[in-house]
Amino acid sequence: MFRRRRYAGVLALLFLFGTETFLVSPLLPTIAGSIHVSEAAAASTVTAYVLVYAVCAPFLGLLSDRFGRRRTLLAGTALFVLSNAAAALSTDLTLLVLSRALAGLAAAAAGPAIWAHIAETAPDAVRGRALGLGMALFSTGQVIGVPLGGLLAGAAGWRAAFWALTAGTAAAVPLLLRQVAPRPTSPGGGTILAVLAAWRDPALRRALLVNTAFNAANLGAYTFLGAVLGDRFDLSVQALGLVGVLVGAGSAVGSLLGGRLGDKARAAGRQQALLPFWALLLAAGIALAVAGPGLVLSLLGVLLWFVASGGFVTDQQTLAGTVAPAHRATSSAWLTSTMYAGTGVGAWAIGAFGNVAHGSLITGVVLALAAAAGTVRVRNQ
Repeated sequence: MFRRRRYAGVLALLFLFGTETFLVSPLLPTIAGSIHVSEAAAASTVTAYVLVYAVCAPFLGLLSDRFGRRRTLLAGTALFVLSNAAAALSTDLTLLVLSRALAGLAAAAAGPAIWAHIAETAPDAVRGRALGLGMALFSTGQVIGVPLGGLLAGAAGWRAAFWALTAGTAAAVPLLLRQVAPRPTSPGGGTILAVLAAWRDPALRRALLVNTAFNAANLGAYTFLGAVLGDRFDLSVQALGLVGVLVGAGSAVGSLLGGRLGDKARAAGRQQALLPFWALLLAAGIALAVAGPGLVLSLLGVLLWFVASGGFVTDQQTLAGTVAPAHRATSSAWLTSTMYAGTGVGAWAIGAFGNVAHGSLITGVVLALAAAAGTVRVRNQ
């Protein structure tokens, strides 16, 4: 049985980390005007967060595997509080970029530790459901981040958004202190080799390669979804914002469904049996969203697309938390890093087409089918 209250602290953090991901997007014009820089320059705050997370997460995941979840998680949480407070107090671009880089470092420390903590403390029979709930809350935070950032900026200025994150994260600390107990640590080893341990495990190596291909299709195509739907159906900015709600709802449903169905499949001895299904559903969702006849069918495609995304990510996190217990956090961190890498590759490939709708359709479907083929080998490990 999965007792959700025991995980209230880490689940709250996942929601806040999800909110942080897109919180800055609606604030860029306001921030740029406040500190007297261009919007393009202000966007470097987003790049700083993502880049630091992607590069540092595997190394900080190793610290979690070596020295325990509690220490890494609490250190990352404390740094997250300080970094958001620093962002709220920033008076120029340099300070703001540094504060966002620190926030990325904080999330890179705490995020893999959270996934590893859930994976190793939730009962095996409901591990997928536990991770799925965490992923659903993370997805919900991502959707809420955009309107919440805009609402707070409109009501009290852009700094209020960062103060809200500061207060919310600080409020979660007492829960973390009570709910994340010290646990035995893993024996030490060669640091660089240990960071690469996930790549030496055949099942995890294939899973990470598949993760790269899946997200090149998934998030690479998502980069252009607003432009594609806007051109096809002449949608307003407000209407595209509602599409974002559909994206979040699909991700949350897929995460919960993926966890529940994944637990049943594992109980029946079919480890990761659903991975090919999620990849094929992604291919169908992208095709319908980008080329489906009529707005209603395109929106149905968006929903299927992100149900597949949520289910796939949950199954991958379950795999990372099950296959190699000695480096759970490092494996989880590599999932995030390869996700960002795949996103960049997919966006670059689609952008090379003269027509982004054609590029999204061809690149998204082909890479999703390639991921489906690769998942068959992952599943059979």
